[in-house]
Amino acid sequence: MSRIGKKPVELVAGVSASVSGQTIEVKGPKGTRSFTATDDVTITVEENNVTIAPRGNSKRARQQWGMSRTQIANLVTGVTKGFTKELEINGVGYRAQMQGSNVLKLSLGLSHEVNFEVPADVTVTAPKQTVIIVEGIDEQKVGQVAADIREWRKPEPYKGKGIKYKDEYIFRKEGKKK
Repeated sequence: MSRIGKKPVELVAGVSASVSGQTIEVKGPKGTRSFTATDDVTITVEENNVTIAPRGNSKRARQQWGMSRTQIANLVTGVTKGFTKELEINGVGYRAQMQGSNVLKLSLGLSHEVNFEVPADVTVTAPKQTVIIVEGIDEQKVGQVAADIREWRKPEPYKGKGIKYKDEYIFRKEGKKK
């Protein structure tokens, strides 16, 4: 029995869900998202709850049960609160600023400045020169954009220079000794 799959997904006030076949569409204050489940699970909407049940007792059906429930819970969270990732920039001369509404300009110690194009359904802001906030209703896209920004200059273990997630721990190494 899936401990996650057994729990119904609660629809908060202002959120509605509709099922057509294996596709569930969730509408909320921040937008609309949909998810198509595999044929191994059954999705039902009753009043303020969405329940997921496996079809059969196969290993794949039980795997899809918990995964589908989590995906639907993420849809509900995305259209109500949204998802955010916060990045910090460490290093002398390293900074970020928004140029227009969809270009993030990064100075990361390279011979050129990096102009990062922000996708349409994700919002990136730079309230300070050393902080970048990525927001959106799709958790996967928010995480991917944050990872793409971090990829330009990963934190290095000696001085900790680079772009890191806010809650990330950088394992520090000791330098050379004479």
